[in-house]
Amino acid sequence: MTRVYQPQPLKVNTNIQLDEQASHHLSRVLRMAVGDKVTVFNGEGGEYEAVIQQINKKNIQLELSSFSAREAESPINITLAQGLARGEKMDFIVQKAVELGVKNIVPLITERCNVKLDGAREEKRVQHWQSVAISACEQSGRNYVPQVSAPVTLQNWLPNAKADKCFVLSPHVENKLNTVVPAQAGIQAGSSIILLIGPEGGLSDAEIQVALKHHFLPLNLGPRVLRTETAPLAAIAMLQTRFGDL
Repeated sequence: MTRVYQPQPLKVNTNIQLDEQASHHLSRVLRMAVGDKVTVFNGEGGEYEAVIQQINKKNIQLELSSFSAREAESPINITLAQGLARGEKMDFIVQKAVELGVKNIVPLITERCNVKLDGAREEKRVQHWQSVAISACEQSGRNYVPQVSAPVTLQNWLPNAKADKCFVLSPHVENKLNTVVPAQAGIQAGSSIILLIGPEGGLSDAEIQVALKHHFLPLNLGPRVLRTETAPLAAIAMLQTRFGDL
């Protein structure tokens, strides 16, 4: 069933009006009609089954007919701290990370970051990435929308980066996940995890050393050097497989 995110109060047996963007998507792109059913969520938990009541020129009116407390959240709380990647790579990372179940995404400005954002452009990009995250939730069945933070320098972010387990990826270390987190130790449900990953040029040796001083554990994903858009997805999938719900 088609899923729609609407940041407004939702309640069974009430009517709501979709915003212009969602209305356009349902009526013009998907060609839905009066009487068709959709699923609506607002990011506060659960989802609502709804029926299209009216289709007007710029908006659609729905009746919320029932509520389901169904969730698709991972038992582990992963924050992805990602060095800013260029162009569509960052969109791809945000989209796939949300599909794989991350709770938060922090874009980082690092030494080798080639993306330059001023105030207005930065705000526009953050709004765009948040929109990508919302679309990924609609597609993947998640009812909570991960927060995409404003870009921050690694230097300013690290002192406040706290979690039960913090990992920094590097192809130059030998520590595999089984070594860093022995099988008998594990990571319990409800635990928080931070994954720190560099941009296209990777993190510098100095940045990795600073991360280690802030109690990050070095982690290697294997003998092949992965691109910045591949590494987070491989790491998230690995953590979800071992400690989460994959």
